[in-house]
Amino acid sequence: MQYHTGRLIDHVHLRARNLANTRFFYEKVLAVLGIPITAKGEGWFQADELFVDAADAKTTPSHVHLAFQAKDQATVDAFHKAALAAGGVDNGAPGPRDYHPGYYGCFVLDPDGNNIEAVFHGPSKRSAESVVVTPQR
Repeated sequence: MQYHTGRLIDHVHLRARNLANTRFFYEKVLAVLGIPITAKGEGWFQADELFVDAADAKTTPSHVHLAFQAKDQATVDAFHKAALAAGGVDNGAPGPRDYHPGYYGCFVLDPDGNNIEAVFHGPSKRSAESVVVTPQR
């Protein structure tokens, strides 16, 4: 068994007020990025390093800024469109930002009010598509 992960974050944990709506939203926007829901169970789901579960009476929904890497500007545009179609709320249309040269991003609020971004940092060459992890048993 192998799985692929990123380079900095081990995982991000979000808590959703309505897990069904939140899962629908993330299935649609992550599909644009080529990232599937990889595991799911009663009251939770996971996609790569993103783990989401249902908030309950003892916990509250998350409120974070979460940025996903996009391979190009067209992917940022498609992400924004998919997010709005899946119930997201526009929080910044796709376009260049003055954060650094080449930065192109969009922002949407997910069903729980998290500020979700898709960003393309400009043309670049990666040393690898992802980190390949093979658990040792």
